[in-house]
Amino acid sequence: MDAYSGYNQILMHEDDKAKTSFIIERGTYYYKVMPFGLKNAGATYQRLVNKIFMEKIGKTMEVYIDNMLVKAPE
Repeated sequence: MDAYSGYNQILMHEDDKAKTSFIIERGTYYYKVMPFGLKNAGATYQRLVNKIFMEKIGKTMEVYIDNMLVKAPE
């Protein structure tokens, strides 16, 4: 697993994209994926990962807010 594949990105809902807009010299932009600087982004990510890996957590995988540990038998 790597951080460049985009598996850890949560898409923003269309209605919420405008709420993350910001202005720079070249124009107005908004986030397409949830930035981790948002207040509840960490908790949202944790709930999503827990839901996705529900059957694996505790058996072959441990999931933390900033880390995923995949276990394999020796």
